[in-house]
Amino acid sequence: MNREFIYNEIADGIASQIRNGVLKAGDKLPSVRMMCQEHQVSMNTAKRVFLELESQSLIESKPQSGYFVSRLMSVKLPLSEVSRPSLMANNNEPDELISKVYENMGKKGITFFSIGIPSGDLLPQAKLKKEIINATRELKDGGTEYEELQGNLKLRRMIAVRSLQWGGNLSENDLVTTNGGMNALSFCLMALGKPGDTIAIESPCYPGILQLANGLGLNVLELPTHPTTGIEIEALRKVIPQINLCLLIPNFNSPLGSCMPDENKKEIVRILSENNIPLIEDDVYGDLYFGSTRPKCCKSFDKDGNVLYCSSISKTLAPGYRVGWIAPGRYKDKIMKLKLLHSTSSISIVNEAVANFLKSGRYEKHLHQMRKAVQSNYQNYVQTIADYFPEGTKTSRPQGGLSLWIEFDKKIRTTELYDLAIKQNISIAPGRMFTLQDQFENCMRLCIGLPWTEETRLCLQQLGNLAKKI
Repeated sequence: MNREFIYNEIADGIASQIRNGVLKAGDKLPSVRMMCQEHQVSMNTAKRVFLELESQSLIESKPQSGYFVSRLMSVKLPLSEVSRPSLMANNNEPDELISKVYENMGKKGITFFSIGIPSGDLLPQAKLKKEIINATRELKDGGTEYEELQGNLKLRRMIAVRSLQWGGNLSENDLVTTNGGMNALSFCLMALGKPGDTIAIESPCYPGILQLANGLGLNVLELPTHPTTGIEIEALRKVIPQINLCLLIPNFNSPLGSCMPDENKKEIVRILSENNIPLIEDDVYGDLYFGSTRPKCCKSFDKDGNVLYCSSISKTLAPGYRVGWIAPGRYKDKIMKLKLLHSTSSISIVNEAVANFLKSGRYEKHLHQMRKAVQSNYQNYVQTIADYFPEGTKTSRPQGGLSLWIEFDKKIRTTELYDLAIKQNISIAPGRMFTLQDQFENCMRLCIGLPWTEETRLCLQQLGNLAKKI
C-alpha cells in the first residue's frame, strides 16, 4: 500500500476518534513503537502520524511520558463571527487609539499582548550577533559601502531557494530587498496607487496597512472575512468595478490568523488578473504554520506577474533588523525606481548576516522550534481563556501566525478594557484599531508570541476578570 495513503489513513482514523469523543482529553495514545507494531509501519511513518496530529492541535507531547489527547479538545469556545463591514469605502482612522496603544511600546514592566511580534526569548539572538560580526569581516570595507540597488545577491538567492517550499519558483532576479515588510508594502502602494484610488482589504486588517493606505490618499474598502478561510470571494467579485488595487494577507493574517484554502487563492488571483487589478500579497506570517507543510501563496498561482509578493523576517527572526523583500512581477521597474528614490540601498551588514543565517540551515531549525513554541502558546491561551474569560467569549482558530482574535459580548467594549488593563501593566490591542469603520468594539487581538510563563498565565487571567467586571 502507498506510504502516503497509510500515513493519512492512520492519522485520519485517530483524528476521527478524538473528534467523536471515543478518545477524550488527557487520554494517553500508544507509543511510537506500539504504533509500528499495530499498523505494521516504519518508525518514520509512525512519528509522522503523531506530528500531523500535533500540528492539528489534537494531541500534545509530554516529555518522558508520550502523547496525549490535547486539553484543547475539552475546550468548547465558539468560533468568532464572519465580519460584515459596509461595502462603502471608508477612511475613519482610529488615530488616537492606535497612538495610545503603541506609545508604550518598549517600556519595561508591561506585558505586551498588543504588539504582534515574537518575544526576544523566542529568537536566536546570540547566533545572530555572531553573524553580524562575521558579516562585518567578510564584506568589502566592513559593509560601509552601498550594496547594489536590487539588494544583497546572496540574500536574494536564499529567498528564491526558500520560495520552492510554497511553489514560488522565484529566482534572485525576481526579488528586490527592502527595509522591512512595511517598506515593501509602501513601495507597492506608491507604485500602483494614486490619491482617490480604492483598495480592497480584509476586515479586520492590520492597523499599519490601514494607516499607510490612508496616508497615501487611498480609499479603503473592507471585505467580509471568515475567521478561518479569509475573505469571501463573492464579496470580492461584487466590488471589482469599484476597486483599483487589492492587498491581502492570505496566510495567517493579523488579527484573525485565517488561512485561505488553495482554491480560494487561485480563484482570487484569476479574478484580479482578468480585471487587470494588481494584488499585493503580504506573507510575513507564512513560515509560522502549525500544520505539517507550509501553505502556498497567491504568488504560487500567478501566471502573468500581476501579484506583488511581499515578506520579511520581522515576525520570525529579527523585527529590529528591518529586512524585507518584494517579488514585484511585471511591476519591477516601478519598484526599483521607488527604491532608488527613497532608500537607494538596504543595510549591507544586516542583509549579509541574514543571508548567511539562511544559508547555514539555522533558520529552518529555529523556525521548527519557534512554531512549536507558538502553537503551544495558542493551546495554553485558549485553555486559560476558557477558564477565566466571560461566558460566551468567542475566539478565532489560527492555523499559524502570532494572532488570536477574541470576541466578547456586545456590552464589553475593549477600549474600556484597555484602559483598565494598562493600569495593571497589561497592554491589549482593541478591535477598533483593525478597521476604519464603527465595528469590532467588543473584540481584541492578543499576540501569542510571548514566552508562556506563570506570569503570562496570570496576566491573561487578570484580563478575563477585568472583562467580567465590565
